[in-house]
Amino acid sequence: QVQLVESGGGLVQAGGSLRLSCVASGGTVSTYTMAWFRQAPGNEREFVGAIKRSGLNTYADSVKGRFTISRDNAKNSMYLQMNSLKAEDTAVYYCAAARYSSIGYYARYYDYWGQGTQVTVSS
Repeated sequence: QVQLVESGGGLVQAGGSLRLSCVASGGTVSTYTMAWFRQAPGNEREFVGAIKRSGLNTYADSVKGRFTISRDNAKNSMYLQMNSLKAEDTAVYYCAAARYSSIGYYARYYDYWGQGTQVTVSS
């Protein structure tokens, strides 16, 4: 069974940066489609971005140009670099993995989930 553990969340000022990490065990990140989702109170879980098995990235329009996903196969980890943070980025961020080679934009597409890490952006 694949286990995913997120870390790196915290409180930052608007315009600041954070880097989230997702460490996988029981599986190899390069064999899965890996994604980041976020969820704020009262909202549905929202797609943030994903990295395909090939390494190609896709991002939601709301974060394009500000967020970057990367993968370190040697460390079996995925990262989300968040720059120019805005108040509306405040949410619990989740790491997810899917067995399929294509990117899915809905939570139900993904087979494995981390516990989430809180990101709060103040102004």
